[in-house]
Amino acid sequence: MSELSVSIQEWQTLEPIPGSPLAGIGFEEPTTKRIAAELTQSGKLEILELRHGLSIRATSYVGSLKLGQISLNILPKLAVKPLLTLLRYAYNFRRLTLFLPLAHGYAPRTFQDLLIHQLAAEVAELFSRGLHRRYEAVHTDLQSPRGKIDFQSLMRQGGLSQARLPCRHHPRLENTLLNRFILSGLLLSVQLTEDRILRTLLRRLVSFMQDSIIPIKLDRETVRLVRRMDDRMTKAYRPARGIIELLLDGLGITLDGSSSSTQAPGFLFDMNRFFQELMSKFLRDNLNGLTVVDEYRLKGMMAYDPLFNPLRRRPPDLRPDYLIFNRHQLVAIIDAKYRDLWEKPLPREMLYQLTIYALSRFNGVKSAVILYPTEDSAAKEARIKILDPIKGQNRAQVILRPVNLLKLESLLFQSQGISLLRQRQVFANNLVFGPDSHLN
Repeated sequence: MSELSVSIQEWQTLEPIPGSPLAGIGFEEPTTKRIAAELTQSGKLEILELRHGLSIRATSYVGSLKLGQISLNILPKLAVKPLLTLLRYAYNFRRLTLFLPLAHGYAPRTFQDLLIHQLAAEVAELFSRGLHRRYEAVHTDLQSPRGKIDFQSLMRQGGLSQARLPCRHHPRLENTLLNRFILSGLLLSVQLTEDRILRTLLRRLVSFMQDSIIPIKLDRETVRLVRRMDDRMTKAYRPARGIIELLLDGLGITLDGSSSSTQAPGFLFDMNRFFQELMSKFLRDNLNGLTVVDEYRLKGMMAYDPLFNPLRRRPPDLRPDYLIFNRHQLVAIIDAKYRDLWEKPLPREMLYQLTIYALSRFNGVKSAVILYPTEDSAAKEARIKILDPIKGQNRAQVILRPVNLLKLESLLFQSQGISLLRQRQVFANNLVFGPDSHLN
C-alpha cells in the first residue's frame, strides 16, 4: 500500500468518519499493532482500531512518526515565531538568525525541524568562534621526535628498525568528546529531517567537521560524560548540546536514568515538560524576593499504617511542580499543565491531584494553582471550591489560572529595560497570586 500522510494538531482527534483519511484503515503487522497499543498505554498518543477505521487522538506530544502505512505529523498549535521565542528562553538557546527560508516566514514541516534549524545556527556560531580544542595524549611513531620518547616501546621493539621513534606527545586536537558529540548530533539530525534544504545545510556543517573529528555513539553514557565536561571553557556549547539531548529524548532514549518509555518509530516531544521548564525559568527570573523550588516532595502527608502494610510498600510520592516560598514560609503550590483549560474541560485526575495539594496547606489560604497555556485573550481565572459535604463550609480551593503565551512571548522578545522588567515581574506575580495581587 502507498504511504498515507496525516497531519494533526496537539490535543486534536481524528475519527474514521466518511471522507476522513483514516476511514477503512487498519494495521496489518503485529509489530505496528503492538507499538500503537504501547503508545496508547503510555499516554503519548491514543490510537484505536475501530470497525470503520482508525481513531487518533493527540495529547501534549508533538513530532512525527511512522506507523505501518501512516506517516503521522503532530504539530503544536502555537505559531512558529512565538514558539521559537519561548523555546529559546526555556532552554537558554541563543537568539541567532536562522538559515533561510525559515527567516522569511517558512514554517517547518515538523516540530523537530524547528529544533534542528536552531541546532544548525548554534553549530555555525561555534564555527565562527572556533571549535574548542583540548590537549590529548597521543602515542605514535614520528620521524621528527615530539614530546617524550617512549623508551619502553622502543625496547619492546628490539631497538630501531625504521627511521621513526615512538613518542608520547600532547597535540591540541579538535577531536574532543564534545566535538564528537556535536558531529554525531548533526548526523542524527540529517536522519530526522525530511527537509531537503535543511538536510543540505546539515551535510555542509558535517563536512567541515568530519575531516578532523570522529563521530561517537549517542547514548546515556555519552551524554553523562559530555555533561561532566561542562565548564566555563565550553559554555558556548551548552545550547547545541541541549538541543541534541532534546532530540535524543524525543526519540525515546532516556538520559536521566529513569525507566524508558515506549521508543516509537519517530520523534515525539513532550510539550508538557517544555511548558513546565518555561514556567519554572520565568518564575525564577521574575519573582522578586521569592524562592521557587521545583518538584519538592511533600513529606509526611500520606503514610501507610505500619500495622497494615503487609507488602511494605512506600507511600504515594506527592511532588507539585513548584513550591513558592517567602523566606521559609510556603505561599503557593503550583502545577503547570499543558492543556488549554479555557477551551477544554478540567480532567478529573488533575482536579483530584490539585485538591490534595490544596488540602496539604497548613498555613495561609488552603489553595493550589494550575497554570495552563492559552492564546485566547479572553481567558480568565476560574476557582473550584472544595466544600465540606455535610456543613457546606469551604475547606480549600483549586485555582485555574491562564498563561497567555502570546503576551508572554511579547514580554520575552522585546529588548531589556527597566519598564519591561517591571512588566515581567507583574506578570509573574499575577501567575502566582492572581491579577488582584499587591504588586500591581
